[in-house]
Amino acid sequence: MTQVYGIFGYPVGHSRSPAMHTRAFAALRIDAVYVPFAVAPERLEPAVKAIEALDLSGLNITLPHKTNVIPLLHRVEPDALAIGAVNTVYREAGQLVGMNTDAPGLTRSLLEAGLSLRGLRVTVVGAGGAARASVVGLARAGATSIHVAARRESSAASLVSQLTAAAGAASLHTLPWRPDALAATFASTDLLVQATSATLDDAPAAAELTAALPLSSLPKHAAVVDLVYRPLETRVLAAAKQLRLQTIDGLGMLLHQGAIAFEKWTGREAPIDVMRAALRD
Repeated sequence: MTQVYGIFGYPVGHSRSPAMHTRAFAALRIDAVYVPFAVAPERLEPAVKAIEALDLSGLNITLPHKTNVIPLLHRVEPDALAIGAVNTVYREAGQLVGMNTDAPGLTRSLLEAGLSLRGLRVTVVGAGGAARASVVGLARAGATSIHVAARRESSAASLVSQLTAAAGAASLHTLPWRPDALAATFASTDLLVQATSATLDDAPAAAELTAALPLSSLPKHAAVVDLVYRPLETRVLAAAKQLRLQTIDGLGMLLHQGAIAFEKWTGREAPIDVMRAALRD
């Protein structure tokens, strides 16, 4: 019997997950399909109830449902609770369980790019869901210190306060959004994570953000990752490349968070190269 997987979102037509997972199922000869479900916010609860009724095998969850889905599930893994977002649902012993694959997806992508994560001094720009996942993932991977900067400093302070316990041995700090403070912290940063949506589709905000970041203060060995993958080379990455810093685009995190979900659902090793090709196509 064909297994049915899918993604809940609204809108959801832009998602690359169907192409990625469909290609992966075909490569491993798994009899399964992956369907995008456009679930309006007011229809989320009945849609979640339909998972069991329709015997769906597993789901991804995207905006605007990542937080609102949490109370509708039987159980949520600790990291997803700390991040405050679920992006994957799997079935276990008759229960719907939520997890967040963004955090380990980021660390996998950085390891693939050749970074050593233990002992890193990290600066994260942003205070939304992607920033929260970055903080938890990098703390779990052994980062020594993580500074969080956001234009709305109260949001950065709130993130640091809420995630201090989840960060374990990593020290979390709020970084004031001032040129002098940013430059001073960037000077001792090994990894800069751009975790806002400002660079998406090269919007006007991308130029503003890039100009506000003192990238020239980063050490020569520093790496810069932008979690946005449209475009692959954002303005932040282009500016970092001009400074001859190592740059990592957001496609790697998208790929590996999907691969982790695939492995959880199927118990099979994800065909990374096949999934990467699907995303690029």
